[in-house]
Amino acid sequence: MFQTFDVTARPEQGPPRLKALRAEMARHGLDGFLVPRADAHQGEYVAARDERLAWLTGFTGSAGFCAVLHEIAGVFIDGRYRTQVKAQVAEAFTPVPWPEVQLAGWLKKQLPDGGIIGYDAWLHAAGQVAGLEKELKGSGITLRQADNLVDQVWQDQPAPPMQPAAAHPLEHAGESAAQKCQRLAAGLAEAGQSAAVITLPDSIMWLLNIRGGDIPRNPVAHGFAILHEDARVDLFMAAEKLAGLDAHLGPQVTVKDPAEFLAAAGALNGKVAADAASLPQAVADALGDRLVKSGDPCALPKARKNGAEIEGSAAAHLRDGAAVAELLAWLDAQPTGTLTEIQVVQKLEALRCQDPALRDISFETIAGTGPNGAIMHYRVTEETDSTLQDGHLLVLDSGGQYLDGTTDITRTVAIGTPGAGERAAFTRVLQGMIAMSRLRWPKGLAGRDIEAIGRMPLWLAGQDFNHGLGHGVGAYLSVHEGPQRLSRVSHVPLEAGMILSNEPGYYREGAFGIRIENLIVAEEAPALDTADAEREMLSWRTLTYAPIDRRLIDAGMLCGAERDWLNTYHGEVLARIGPKVSDAAQQWLRAACAPL
Repeated sequence: MFQTFDVTARPEQGPPRLKALRAEMARHGLDGFLVPRADAHQGEYVAARDERLAWLTGFTGSAGFCAVLHEIAGVFIDGRYRTQVKAQVAEAFTPVPWPEVQLAGWLKKQLPDGGIIGYDAWLHAAGQVAGLEKELKGSGITLRQADNLVDQVWQDQPAPPMQPAAAHPLEHAGESAAQKCQRLAAGLAEAGQSAAVITLPDSIMWLLNIRGGDIPRNPVAHGFAILHEDARVDLFMAAEKLAGLDAHLGPQVTVKDPAEFLAAAGALNGKVAADAASLPQAVADALGDRLVKSGDPCALPKARKNGAEIEGSAAAHLRDGAAVAELLAWLDAQPTGTLTEIQVVQKLEALRCQDPALRDISFETIAGTGPNGAIMHYRVTEETDSTLQDGHLLVLDSGGQYLDGTTDITRTVAIGTPGAGERAAFTRVLQGMIAMSRLRWPKGLAGRDIEAIGRMPLWLAGQDFNHGLGHGVGAYLSVHEGPQRLSRVSHVPLEAGMILSNEPGYYREGAFGIRIENLIVAEEAPALDTADAEREMLSWRTLTYAPIDRRLIDAGMLCGAERDWLNTYHGEVLARIGPKVSDAAQQWLRAACAPL
């Protein structure tokens, strides 16, 4: 099994750890210390060694931070985790709704007479620090770089990960590493920049066509890279991770000890490009006024998938959809009240593992039944494992890391007989998913310009959900990939080749949750049979194929176009994955995909 169900943090562990941290703050003359969920590479996901936020507070979500003062410790979490945090942290910690409440404003309120706030310059991006300093100006509150105080009190902190890396085949990458380096280096030279500093693990993996295993569920290796304007790359990564990859990396890549990275960055000449949103403040300090905050040069090229990456992802989704269909058929055959969440997770993983191209799951499977479904990023443990009961909705959000693609799919399943309120909410969520799937939009628009399309049916009923409509997805890389998003805060224009999720939802705390998710790829929109069309447009191609639970659909709420889309989609599901499933699952699939 890839997934485990042990309890990784307990609320009662937090207060004594908080006390020890505060003692260190006093010893260093600090009035506060910031504890982010981050590592020196500034990726979204972190290794066990860097789970400082979870170790201190008990909160295990994938985003957030804690501002520890001597009298209060605020845990800042976004809308995805407002339910989860209540169960995971002790009363010694105070949940703070973020970004509605900004850190600077909170600090000013808590420290009206000023104070000194310590932070680890490797764990905070230059953009974050600059923004916070600007907002605190004149408040009497100052930021001070400090040793990581959590590391000083964490006695059994895990060692840094040292998993071996592997070459990512050209047949899946679609472009050689040398070609990528030359293409991006030409952009640097054209912009008058001598080099680019890259710290994000997935950017380095994409650039050099390698994959690693330093972070569970994400095929990345920790390291740093400097891309020079002549296409040479200095790769700062432990040599033991790269054993046997000399020929793959080629003469343009020089492997160096990670301990040399900061000095090497400091010795660069000319203008140096980097992404202020992911560049650690420690590196920004070393670069000084040579730093050009022009963004990660890999970000957009990585987001614009080439033909090999798109077709590999499409193939992976068909095999993955077959595994999900097998699971749904098996689930329907079990008597109500006989299964638990863990059993569902284990069965789905076992079905995925039948594919020899599977290397891992793409994230911890979310299988939340009844009230647990309202916890958006619920992780089942041996202590929370719940039985699927009559009337429950099961939110099943899962994915796989295959050699040819990364998958992410959510289906909400009726257990027994669903209620009318649940069916109405589910149908609104489905209408939002269909609306986004059918959308054509003018080139140049960003996620923030169109994501409301997926919320409108819920808004008309006075409902909404506290997460983005969709996130970018990598090609056998991170299941959450930027910079593209379907979000009201995303200003990055959508482009052909970008893969995103389309996942509206609805959550009623203490009762049930609903989410439906397909992955979609942006492409040039088909020409219209009219002389009136004036704009170049994009549209979506669906990658995910698995049935949507018809028992939860109030067909009377659907318009003709919505019904036609769903029936066409289910026809495609049957045609594309029907031949890939067992006879029993195929028989079930015919009924599950029957027209409304």
